Amino acid sequence: MARIHNGFGGSDPVNTPSGLARYWHLLPDGRIQCDLCPRDCRLNDGQRGACFVRQRRGDHMELTAYGRSSGFCVDPIEKKPLHHFYPGSSVLSFGTAGCNLACKFCQNWDISKSRDLERLADQASPEEIAAAAQRANCASVAFTYNDPIIFTEYAMDVADACRARGIHTVAVTAGYVHPGPRREFFSRMDAANVDLKAFSEDFYFKVTGAHLQPVLDTLQYLHHETAVWLEITTLLIPGKNDSDAEITALSTWIAEQLGPDIPLHFSAFHPDYRMTDVPPTPPRTLRRARDIALRAGLHHVYTGNVHDRAGATTYCPGCRAPLIERDWYDLVSYQLGPAGQCRSCGTILAGRYADSPGRFGNRRIPLAIHQE
Repeated sequence: MARIHNGFGGSDPVNTPSGLARYWHLLPDGRIQCDLCPRDCRLNDGQRGACFVRQRRGDHMELTAYGRSSGFCVDPIEKKPLHHFYPGSSVLSFGTAGCNLACKFCQNWDISKSRDLERLADQASPEEIAAAAQRANCASVAFTYNDPIIFTEYAMDVADACRARGIHTVAVTAGYVHPGPRREFFSRMDAANVDLKAFSEDFYFKVTGAHLQPVLDTLQYLHHETAVWLEITTLLIPGKNDSDAEITALSTWIAEQLGPDIPLHFSAFHPDYRMTDVPPTPPRTLRRARDIALRAGLHHVYTGNVHDRAGATTYCPGCRAPLIERDWYDLVSYQLGPAGQCRSCGTILAGRYADSPGRFGNRRIPLAIHQE
């Protein structure tokens, strides 16, 4: 079996030097193969992987985006979206450039498809990010906007710095990663929202340039083998992945393989990037999808990117009382006890909860990492 390097001659997962990339091995023909994700990019000196931020330099690989961000904002945790992870709390959000998928519908294409690292004006060390999150009273730091899998080393170092300060970490990811890196990456995460782009291999291959099975493997791994709190998002695109049959199959798979308490978010598509010829998702499509998923046995199904208070509300799986009512990202009613139990019937709601809800509300605050 080929040895997977950490980028500096060993395999110790701790204390990766800044800028050096792990998860690669040398091929007999002299190329280096990246072993981070199923793309298995094979690189000559100077070449970059499909993600663009992992580059071979001489006899090692570098993460060119280490310490470089597309910007920092404080958001409500519900915007990630996470509805069962410390509701109402604030989260420091940031990403880098690049992506290891090639989604034609990318809603953050100006960041994820960027090939201009110089536009990443915000540079910050892991410790600086953790300190800034603490100053801003954020409960969590989220790796988002583009997929944190491609900047795994940076994200793990940030997560370690956050954990030392009692700050949670959240991965917003497509889950397209090999088992070894997956295990190490998610060992640092407290919560994840995984984008399940569709429920067909044909869609994944033609529209995202990836494959479905590795994502399903990641979902099963997260739920069955980790303590990471998991929620799932599917962006519904008219005529592409929004049929009753596909929504039924997706929802049934989640209910049977992961269980009924996994929250599922259906969000609305808007024309962007290379899908400007496809119309926006009608709100009725989201409501239809939510009804299908509930009938398939899921307890917590939400609608996103639209104003739909019923579709944003968390209901008790026991007595169906509304436990957390939301108006966009504002919590307008909170009926959970300190142990996360329904005040009406005592049923424990799956998720992670504080003694009382956060009060951050529907805000978005750009944040300067460096103190003046």
